[in-house]
Amino acid sequence: MTESCKSVISEGCAAMTTLKASETRIPPDAFNRVAYQGERVRIVRRGGRPVYLISEEDIERLEALEERYWAEEGQRALSEFRKSERKPIPLEDIKTRLGL
Repeated sequence: MTESCKSVISEGCAAMTTLKASETRIPPDAFNRVAYQGERVRIVRRGGRPVYLISEEDIERLEALEERYWAEEGQRALSEFRKSERKPIPLEDIKTRLGL
């Protein structure tokens, strides 16, 4: 997992909080199946949305997919901008408009 995604609040990835296994009520067997067998565990709660316990390798794959997606979107947007023949807006103008 990237260092930036280990913090509770970070840019470019979903917020993530780190808990010790001993701080949860999830059975140790579930942690072991994820950690040692690469399983994914779906945890259902009464009336709530399910949550998932997945391996660090799965998180890294998801992050890589997300990074690739946004890189491709950025390239598409840049290509579209270049084809439009519009002039770029200087950063200082943007800061002024946003009051920064």
